[in-house]
Amino acid sequence: MSARGRSKQEPTPVGTTRPEDERLSVGDSIVYGLQHILSMFGGVIAVPLIVGGAAGLSPAENALLVSSAILFSGLATILQTVGVFTKTPVGFGSQLPLVQGISFASVSTLTAIIAKGGGVTGLRMAFGSVIVAGLVALVIVPFFAQVIRFFPPVVTGSIIAVIGLSLVPAAGKWIVGSMPAQVVVDGKLVSNPAFGNPNNIVLALLTLAITLGLSMIKRLARMAILLGLVAGTLLAVIWNFISPTSGMIKAPSFAGKLPVDVPRPFAFGLPIFEVGAIVSMVIVLIVIMVETTADILAVGTVVGTEVDSKRVANGLRADMLSCVLAPVMNTFPATAFAQNVGLVALSGIKSRWVVAVGGGILAVLGLSPWLAAIIGALPTPVLGGVGIVLFGTVAASGIRSLGKVNYDGNNNLLIVAASLGFGLLPVVLPGFWHRLPDALSTVLDSGISSAALVAFVLNLAFNVWGKSDTSGVHVTDAHAPARAVTEDQLKTLVDADH
Repeated sequence: MSARGRSKQEPTPVGTTRPEDERLSVGDSIVYGLQHILSMFGGVIAVPLIVGGAAGLSPAENALLVSSAILFSGLATILQTVGVFTKTPVGFGSQLPLVQGISFASVSTLTAIIAKGGGVTGLRMAFGSVIVAGLVALVIVPFFAQVIRFFPPVVTGSIIAVIGLSLVPAAGKWIVGSMPAQVVVDGKLVSNPAFGNPNNIVLALLTLAITLGLSMIKRLARMAILLGLVAGTLLAVIWNFISPTSGMIKAPSFAGKLPVDVPRPFAFGLPIFEVGAIVSMVIVLIVIMVETTADILAVGTVVGTEVDSKRVANGLRADMLSCVLAPVMNTFPATAFAQNVGLVALSGIKSRWVVAVGGGILAVLGLSPWLAAIIGALPTPVLGGVGIVLFGTVAASGIRSLGKVNYDGNNNLLIVAASLGFGLLPVVLPGFWHRLPDALSTVLDSGISSAALVAFVLNLAFNVWGKSDTSGVHVTDAHAPARAVTEDQLKTLVDADH
């Protein structure tokens, strides 16, 4: 975050090496980069599978969507971490250890557009809306990035905490499945046997325990997530906690697949541009820009580096350029993945070059159906086990930032309370805002966006436009109460003190 919003933390001095610029050995970079990819791989392939299902695509067409998403996520990650033209006024890439992946925020809008157009035609409409909306977003990036000075620790800490807490349900679904806990059979409500399998929960908890145990060993702490994923997968196979026929572990099939397969641009046909779809997607990308800004600030806090408005703008431009180019390669908006911010905090590996190597690995996986199938065979309860600590680490980073905030003589506590409450509403009660107009519900249904908007507005009201005393009554500097000096304080004063 900016020097103004970094509390007591000093900005990185000019001319010194930034923490994120550290270069590790080739071997370490590959290992730690792979760790990043394993922790977010499930999220990358989930969106194309959902959207492909909504479009009624064939298995081969779905496979194309998935491989395109993997490839483009890797390329977008390289752009975000390495950066181009970053010394110019219109650079691309924050040069921070941020992993890019296909955004979940766009799923509901994409499926709605596809439903309107129907099948492949709807998919082409969705691609067209993403291209135009991305261009609009690129234009407004400079104005959007200027608000960074209004994001002090009370705002960023609240947002980071909500980012972590809003991701916890995803870890839970990886463990127990996303099916409802109860289903109707013959007119009766009964427990769903596919939901909450105790074996899955045990596997997740064992994976979590192994990961935490490895984190206590100094030499292995930085690879705890990777080793935890490997150990959990071995347990799943050896103990047969999950049957290979259950859908949780699927043996990769290489029949008829080439080792390298480059997705063809516009494989589903040229995009279709429809005004209503474009307007809806512009709103989605504004939400994504809010989330990306929060992720950039969060990883800046974790790394301990200065993040000013220019750096935020560079990161947002990389995000939006990725959104413009994504449909060309048959995929959807790619944005920063919050779960990997937790991995940076947990592993202590702050190097952006490690994440860039991870992006390269991701791109290779997108070009190789063989490798992608192997990585995709990771049991989801194992991912959920490490996800608990990853996402919890993000929330803990936000809480740590909030611990540095001054709560005396102001309304900062109210800012934190309101932003956390609003941010968690759509998380604990999905559909809370569904009766509102689509444009508004799209924004508020994202817990991260809700928290960011509320924290931003309340900080303006309480700390920028005016100041508040401990009673919460608005006062200005001219009418502020006199500062009291106690008798004990007076006794400690000596000559020249004041």
